[in-house]
Amino acid sequence: MKKLLFLSWLVFSYSLVFAQKPRARDLGIPFSGTPGPLNAITDVQGVEVGHSTIITGKGENKVGKGPVRTGVTAIFPRGKQFNPVYANWYSLNGNGEMTGTTWVTESGFLETPIMITNTNSVGVVRDAVLKWYVDTNWYGEEDWWYTYPVVGETYDGFLNDIYGFHVKESHVREAIDNAKPGPVEEGNVGGGTGMLTLGFKGGIGTSSRIIQVGGERYTLGVLVQSNFGAKRNLSIAGVPVGWELRDTLNTEFHAPPSNRRQEGDGSIIVILATDAPLLPHQLKRIAHRIALGVGQVGGRGGNGSGDIFLAFSTANKDAFNRDSTTTVQTLPNDRITPLFEATVEAVEEAIVNAMIAAETMEGIHGNKAYALPHDLLICLLYTSPS
Repeated sequence: MKKLLFLSWLVFSYSLVFAQKPRARDLGIPFSGTPGPLNAITDVQGVEVGHSTIITGKGENKVGKGPVRTGVTAIFPRGKQFNPVYANWYSLNGNGEMTGTTWVTESGFLETPIMITNTNSVGVVRDAVLKWYVDTNWYGEEDWWYTYPVVGETYDGFLNDIYGFHVKESHVREAIDNAKPGPVEEGNVGGGTGMLTLGFKGGIGTSSRIIQVGGERYTLGVLVQSNFGAKRNLSIAGVPVGWELRDTLNTEFHAPPSNRRQEGDGSIIVILATDAPLLPHQLKRIAHRIALGVGQVGGRGGNGSGDIFLAFSTANKDAFNRDSTTTVQTLPNDRITPLFEATVEAVEEAIVNAMIAAETMEGIHGNKAYALPHDLLICLLYTSPS
């Protein structure tokens, strides 16, 4: 009992000490690997992240009026400039969408920012990005160009008036304008505003790792929009806490979802950045390992889940050239395993960070998603027989 009281006091003390929302490491949750200075995707130099968050109304849902719990997140690999990066993607389970990925695979390059929003807003976000290109002269001196914006999604219709189409061009512009280097806001923000994860409130999370490969030092970072999984499968730091919390703070559906929905349905979008010099086929290999990080926390890639991952490298800044042969560097495959390991570690931590930062949210019809209880979590982690 004394140990439980001490741990509860410890969590309360953290809440007083940290002016910002606590993150998983602030609560003493152990993770493998060495994070970057911000423990965020923006530890990879050049990466910028911005959000637009829409929260209005409460009570019974009226389509087109709300309540609204949604938003948009923007990720720029090399800031707000046209400078394509090597990239590739992978889908663990394809009950979801990420536009533009066929050309990413075909060309090997990501030419655009990455946008993340809710399922029904992919179209308006894609169109808004194209208009932004025109207004800002994204392609510079090129008088004829074509492009395929990359827009991923997860479904927030349990808390949000998703059929009201509340994401507008102005929100896309706001997320773009807000994109910057530095700390990344997590939890109920941007595209992750109305999302659930493994039985609790989810949303946006991020993490990073510093890797030594031979004599070189590289950074790898991830950002997740987390909206997947069944509570019974939730595992943190190797402890199956979801089973212990299965009757605790269950999501309240006052207007229940369709009987077609099964526990664990949902999606997760994961964006991975690194400054390691990797070619597109190697980034495909990295993207495959993202699934292992999702599995560490309890993802199973169920039939109703859209688990879509994209990885890019900010190295080889002059690789893209329409007219001339270029020379690029690449990491040998025999030295890539540390990056695989860092991928799994950073994805796991980013998902947990999303859950730790997320706050209890009430949405349409009074449906309520509860935040992961920090005090109970710490008690379970430090009193578990494992």
